[in-house]
Amino acid sequence: MSGPVKRFIAGAVCPACSAMDTIKMYEVEGVPHRECVQCGYTDTLDARGNSVPKELGTRVNEVRKAPKKPTSQTVQFFPNPRLKKKD
Repeated sequence: MSGPVKRFIAGAVCPACSAMDTIKMYEVEGVPHRECVQCGYTDTLDARGNSVPKELGTRVNEVRKAPKKPTSQTVQFFPNPRLKKKD
């Protein structure tokens, strides 16, 4: 089983890196996609050919990572007996 047929689009400019003639288009299950071979930008298109925005990361849809273990160390200062004030 082969993958989707990818074809270059003449004169197309990448929206991310502004390079010309580096965009290739392909379809996966009837949904058009485009990809820049220079910078790796990928995008999905709707039926009218407009870019479908990706969902922004929020606290609701992001996976929480475990908090990092602190790498700091506690330091205790001792008073210098030579610097004691004389009464």
